[in-house]
Amino acid sequence: MRILVVGGGMGGTIFANHLARRIHHEMKTGKARITMLSASHEHVYQPGWLYVAMGRATPDELVREQQSLLEPGIEFHVDPVEEFHLAHNHVKCKSGKVHEYDLIVISTGSRPMPENIPGLKENSVNCYTAENAVEYYKQLSEFKGGRIVVTVGLPHKCPMIPLEVTFAMYDFIKDRGLLDKTEFYYTYPIGRVHSLENVAKWAAPEFDAKGIKYETLFNMKEVDGKNAKVISEEGSEVAYDLLVAVPPHKGQEVIEKNGLGENGWIPTNRHSLHMEGEHGKNVIVLGDTTNLPISKAGSTAHFEAETAAENVAAVVKMGRPVKSYDGKVFCFIEAGKDRATYAMFNYQNPPQPKAPTGAVHAFKMAYNKLYWATARGLL
Repeated sequence: MRILVVGGGMGGTIFANHLARRIHHEMKTGKARITMLSASHEHVYQPGWLYVAMGRATPDELVREQQSLLEPGIEFHVDPVEEFHLAHNHVKCKSGKVHEYDLIVISTGSRPMPENIPGLKENSVNCYTAENAVEYYKQLSEFKGGRIVVTVGLPHKCPMIPLEVTFAMYDFIKDRGLLDKTEFYYTYPIGRVHSLENVAKWAAPEFDAKGIKYETLFNMKEVDGKNAKVISEEGSEVAYDLLVAVPPHKGQEVIEKNGLGENGWIPTNRHSLHMEGEHGKNVIVLGDTTNLPISKAGSTAHFEAETAAENVAAVVKMGRPVKSYDGKVFCFIEAGKDRATYAMFNYQNPPQPKAPTGAVHAFKMAYNKLYWATARGLL
């Protein structure tokens, strides 16, 4: 079986490594082959940009050579796919090379789109790329006091990041002795401070205890940089001295161009993870690329990838899949520089965040170091 993995992020990498271990005999004897196509030779631990923005990590700590993370036997090419020909089981890459397959796994991720909100890109900081995280740290370090506004677009990658940046900045400003000169103002698009109800019930009292003000039902319409204010679709105007954005996201442009899914999100079966529609039988979709109504988070991609790898290995060995994805997600929630909690949930069971502790924060710090073992499929 020829298995083609498109995308070298968390989902594609964990899938390929888990599968390679499970079918190493079939790969050795030539009965199965795994090929990965990526747009970059680098693999980035994206959750780490938050720590760069707070001056607690440097960008180079979060990057590894993709090839070094892959199991022996996985064929790897830096050659982004430009055309998907699903009816004929092949893709065409930027180089012009065509790759045929029996099964394709699409895990191309998502992209921040601050330019979709007029004025947002030019007048805000965020922590979704190395460059942006460094600029975020620069502006936060130079902040002398005033109002820090957090503004959130939907959908966005990492469901907990609006809360995490707010709590992290609170401790950062506190350590600089500027708390009495600073007002924190958090905005959120729906009628509570987080999309997950129980997370919102946990977070609102945490905000209240710190004096963090918040406004819900605030959907960004535009940013007026000249007058330093962000304006909502609901007609509210909020002035800022530093604007921190969680920009709206879309799927990758190549998905849209090939007509695989509106806004770059591919319609996906919530349990089998196969693409919905005529050609979905041999197409699996992972991570941010799906249109599933669950968190666009690394842990989502992780658990989906494990399920998909187990199923593909079973198909190779027995002709049938063996597992159904249950919507499992596990997200740490950093509640400042030295406390954290977590949200674990699936399709049937909502999260139940507990009070933040230093122990959970220490676990998160350890996980940041251990991530590379996770990507290799060892954890």
